Amino acid sequence: MLSEDKVSHLSHVILNAVKQYAGARVKSDDARLLKEIKRVLAAELAQEQELDRKVKAKLASYSRGIIEGSNEWDVLYRKMFEEETRKQMKV
Repeated sequence: MLSEDKVSHLSHVILNAVKQYAGARVKSDDARLLKEIKRVLAAELAQEQELDRKVKAKLASYSRGIIEGSNEWDVLYRKMFEEETRKQMKV
């Protein structure tokens, strides 16, 4: 999870990038936009944490005991994480 300082920094970076984009017109005050950006970041991070928890639980349930951090574990983790991400995008 990112600290509040990091989320705040990212939200400012995102807002500045949007403001500098020639095709964007900002119609709200910065404080309101920053609050919304932080809300979206928090929701995305929470969703990613939940996916991480699900994938780790699935890997832990394997009967042959795959060791976390091993090459096999890393490959399976990435594959399962991508599958779970695709499933959530379809919902």
